[in-house]
Amino acid sequence: MNAAKRQEIFARLQAANPHPTTELEYDTPFQLLIAVLLSAQATDKSVNIATRKFFPDHGTPQGLLALGEEGLADYIKTIGLYRTKAKNTIATCKILLEQHGGEVPQTREALEALPGVGRKTANVVLNTAFGQPTMAVDTHIFRVSNRTGIAPGKNVLEVERKLEKFVPREYMQDAHHWLILLGRYVCVARKPKCPQCGISDLCEFKQKTPA
Repeated sequence: MNAAKRQEIFARLQAANPHPTTELEYDTPFQLLIAVLLSAQATDKSVNIATRKFFPDHGTPQGLLALGEEGLADYIKTIGLYRTKAKNTIATCKILLEQHGGEVPQTREALEALPGVGRKTANVVLNTAFGQPTMAVDTHIFRVSNRTGIAPGKNVLEVERKLEKFVPREYMQDAHHWLILLGRYVCVARKPKCPQCGISDLCEFKQKTPA
């Protein structure tokens, strides 16, 4: 795919949705971090249903520590891998309080040192909470990048690197939100909704679905 085509793709995505953001609900960087940690192999909707029940009263590192691992597990048992996530969340709260004054660090290295926080989670937090132009590649972005030809790659890291290289600078801050939403609602896994897609004529996918 050439640069002019990529430029037009992101111009259209921006025109259709000028201010995209995560569908996870949060009020602080800490709450975003916890919501993203909980969202691994789970839907944003299921995470929001759970966090609405404990963020109001326990939405700080101190609050979650007071709740404890078992208390948190009760709130998130509807989410996959909830016991592991409860353990990682409580351990993360302790590290934030002991090493970072209760604040969420703003570097990838410090974030990835937290239990349960991988590269994708760190990228989401850096981008959404702190305005850094990172690219958090999940299954949706991986699929869209390969299917459309925007940034094909054999693995998540390769796609991330290519997106960082190929996405025009002026769109980088919001690009991962646009691509996630495109993959989640239009360029879906089993049968993409090509007739409803605003970039279908620019996409290089060979087996487009008919109207």
